[in-house]
Amino acid sequence: MPDRSSDPKATLSTRRTIAASPQAIFSRFADPAALARWWGPDGFTNTFETFEFEPGGRWVFVMHGPNGIDYANECVFRIVQPDSEIVIEHVVEPWFVLTVKLKPQDHGTLLTWDQEFGTPEMAEKVAAICGPANEQNLNRLEAELSAVRL
Repeated sequence: MPDRSSDPKATLSTRRTIAASPQAIFSRFADPAALARWWGPDGFTNTFETFEFEPGGRWVFVMHGPNGIDYANECVFRIVQPDSEIVIEHVVEPWFVLTVKLKPQDHGTLLTWDQEFGTPEMAEKVAAICGPANEQNLNRLEAELSAVRL
């Protein structure tokens, strides 16, 4: 794993309170069929090749963009703490570590989504794409959670 930056400017962060339990949210990460439905920004679909949801487990997949371009991805799950924390290292360019934390709140769960890049320069370079894409990703997660409750 490349050295992680200690500079907070290397991290893109999103916070959102979601009207679902930590268990419900965690289950949408743990279930590859559910994750494939909501992972990625608007218009993207996914094909998973390998999905080993455990510490040290690999996640190899292709994100299919709405523009017809395929984006190969490979990740390693570094931490999988049921109902509280998931840490995913994206091991191909652009390298980053995504830390998702789930904290129970009165009416749902506070989800924190911290995407840490190797340098502040890389974070700045991708911020215009990743910032909105991360918000869309969480919108899709909320839609997935709502669809299941119906």
